[in-house]
Amino acid sequence: MTPIVTIRPEPGASATVKAGLESGIFVQSYPLSRIEALSWDGPGPDSVDGLLVGSSNAIRHAGEGLQAYLEKPLFAVGEATANVARAMGFHVEMVGEGGLQELVEAIGGVPLRLLRLAGERNVPLMLPEGITVETRILYKVQDEPMPETLLSVLADGAIVLLHSAGAAEHFRAECTRHGIDLSTVRIAALGPRIAEAAGAGWSEVRSAPQPRGGMLLALAAEMCH
Repeated sequence: MTPIVTIRPEPGASATVKAGLESGIFVQSYPLSRIEALSWDGPGPDSVDGLLVGSSNAIRHAGEGLQAYLEKPLFAVGEATANVARAMGFHVEMVGEGGLQELVEAIGGVPLRLLRLAGERNVPLMLPEGITVETRILYKVQDEPMPETLLSVLADGAIVLLHSAGAAEHFRAECTRHGIDLSTVRIAALGPRIAEAAGAGWSEVRSAPQPRGGMLLALAAEMCH
């Protein structure tokens, strides 16, 4: 069977491997990046109506400063982010299904001052009327070189799971640097924007119907056959 590979940073990589095993799908883990927390100062809790979170990494790396906002409703980009927020004691007001832009559009119509918790690489948003957003950068992604073990896996053909546009760009750059034949590699992307970031030349590029980890794993399993 064609190997399925995740290149997510930890702890996301381990979560993907675990979710795969629970679904009967074996995923090999080769993280090509790591997360580094950044210091940040948030506005006073009284100056915002809620939190807008586009990644579970933002919650994991927020530090003690996040405790000041526990009473604020939280708007999460997806179920995985929502679960991490709930585990920390937040009330999750809404969970998105199609990305952060779709989420802010869904909560539009009511005047809200939102504090956006984000990584250094984040998606610009078009805000609906009534919504204002103040952004704080809580972490950055540090890219890592591709290990020899992954090069061997890719040489024989593999399906690579891509969870972010930044990861897609880095993975392509590393394949190019090492002379990997892109036509031997298939890409399973969490969404169309990520698939676009991966570029052309791969054996196959497909996107999950919704940006959910379970759907991405199901897509990869389907591509195996």
